[in-house]
This record gives sequence, structure tokens and C-alpha cells, in this order.
Amino acid sequence: MAVIINGSAGSGHDDARAAELRAKFAAHGMAADVTLARGGAELIGAARAARASGKQIVVAGGGDGTINAVASQLVDSDIAFGVLPMGTLNHFAKDLGIPLALDDAIRNVAQGRRTRVDVGEVNGTIFLNNSSLGLYPDIVRDREKQQRRLGRGKWLAAGWATLAALRRYPFLSLRLKVGDDEHARRTPFVFIGNNEYTMQGLSVGERQRLDGGKLSLYVAQRPGRLGLLRLGWSALWGSLAQERDFDVLTVENMEIATRHTRLRVATDGEVTVMTTPLRYRIRPAALTVVVPT
Repeated sequence: MAVIINGSAGSGHDDARAAELRAKFAAHGMAADVTLARGGAELIGAARAARASGKQIVVAGGGDGTINAVASQLVDSDIAFGVLPMGTLNHFAKDLGIPLALDDAIRNVAQGRRTRVDVGEVNGTIFLNNSSLGLYPDIVRDREKQQRRLGRGKWLAAGWATLAALRRYPFLSLRLKVGDDEHARRTPFVFIGNNEYTMQGLSVGERQRLDGGKLSLYVAQRPGRLGLLRLGWSALWGSLAQERDFDVLTVENMEIATRHTRLRVATDGEVTVMTTPLRYRIRPAALTVVVPT
């Protein structure tokens, strides 16, 4: 099996950590080839190499962005995907019931069952949790710029970036095409989930299943500045699905067009620039994941 760890995230991910992980897997009778990857390109390259070499199990350790990068190379294969939740939010692991404690997550890889889950896709890029347009990608871009140029910490930079977005009060003019229907919207935020998010009760912001074969589309209504601030913070903390001020639609595929030829798009927290129109679709049962029995 291959174990791919995001070696650039946080501290403690070094050769000693790799040896520790090999020993933990060996205790369950599993031979782990551990790779410490530095950044997205190395994560993807390691996952691609593991698939090409015929590994039966590929495990990713890190946050949701790391999990996405490795999983993107395993879709439409019979390779079992194991998850070691080592990030801040760990939405994918939580929604599948995968333990957050490292030893328990390793035990799950060794003893869990395999199940197939859906993935979302936008213009060829997959997402396991969600994709978004508008406010959130803009805040992330501004936050990263402040971290790089001013040396600010992640959350301080995020705060300033959110306030800057509040001053701009940005809105997107969109055309949503679902089947033969078109809907014009002017909104600060569009959120597309891989399957449906619970919007009421004690499990608000969670997904009850990841094999329903649907995308959930949430288009923010036109909030005031205070509502815009709340949306920004909810997005940064990964709790946007808890917001109730949305128009909601469930679809299998759709197209989003704007007057812009290129648009910033977030997928599982990573922001890229894509050419419009944006074509979203659900890919049912595209990924095999090891989950608790």
C-alpha cells in the first residue's frame, strides 16, 4: 500500500514521522510505502505513481485539500482509498464516519469495509465536499496574498480579507442552466455540494450520504453587509452549509455562465481560475473509500 502525507502542512511531518507511520501500519500487518509530499504537484504525482505501480490501497494524510489531490488520481478505479484526517476541518472524513484520531484512522484502513461514493466535477476538476463561486474564492485569494506579502498568519489575514470583501460588497451576475430551464441570479455566493447537506436539526452542515447521485446547489439570497460578513466567516470556517438564506436546488448536472470569460472557483478549499461556462456534474460511485464496518 502507499501512504501519501502532506509534508508541508504544519510541523512534525518528517522522516521520523514517516518511520512512525510505517510502524503503526506494520502493527496491523500492512506494509506501507510512505511518501512525504511537498505541495499539490507532489501529492498528485505520488498518487499517480501509486496507481501506475499497482498498489491495492492508497492512503492520504492531511486536510481536505490533500485528500482531494490524492483522490483525484484514484477515481474510476478499484483502488481502495484510505483517509488519515490530519487537517483542521476534515469534512470528508467526518461525513463518512472515519475516526479523527490517527491510530483509529489507521485501524480503519486495516479493518474497515470498502464502499463506493460519488464525487463532484467542474470543468474536469473533482471535488469531494463542495465547490463555490463569488465571496469565498475572493477571500481566499486575498488572504493568501496577505500571507505571502505581509507575513500575516492565516486567520488574521482571513479577517482582513473578509473585511475588504465587505467594503467591496461584491455580487456575481449568473445564468444557471439546469436541463431546459435557465435562471438568472445576482448573488454574492454560490455553493455546490457533493450530495445534499442537512439544513435543519442537530446535524446541520453534515451529509447523511455520499452516494445519492446528486449535486446540491445553494444560491445565496441578496444579503445586507452584515449578512455578507456572516457568509464570509461561515465559508472560511467550513460551516456555510449551516446558513439558511439560500435558494436550494438538487441536480445531476448544470451549467453556470457569467459575463466573465474566466472565474475563480474553489474546490474543497483550493482556488483555481477556470474558463466559463462552468459545467458541473455528479460522478456516481466513482471513488472506493475504506470506511468503518
